[in-house]
Amino acid sequence: MIRLFNKRFEQDMDTQAILFLIGLQELGLNVEKLSKDQKLDVMHIAVCTLLEPYGFYEYEGRDRDDWPHWKTMKKLPRLNQQEQETLIKKSILEYFEERGVEAI
Repeated sequence: MIRLFNKRFEQDMDTQAILFLIGLQELGLNVEKLSKDQKLDVMHIAVCTLLEPYGFYEYEGRDRDDWPHWKTMKKLPRLNQQEQETLIKKSILEYFEERGVEAI
């Protein structure tokens, strides 16, 4: 999957960059400039979207500025760095599979 993004964007994409792209996709707004806090919020959108199928978050809706919000349904288990990375990568793959994007 990362190779697909690297080829598409003609640069190396890490997991954080892919999360940011997913967050922007899920935000669905035409935003030209984001503050540092808004960029973190976009990453949070991605994480909530990716972990919702696992029951960690439940989508609540959008606020008056049209930003999506989730509520925490259960606490994430304590995971080491490698386990966190594995969970995120697995959920990224599932996210794109559900949308018909194949990993190469």
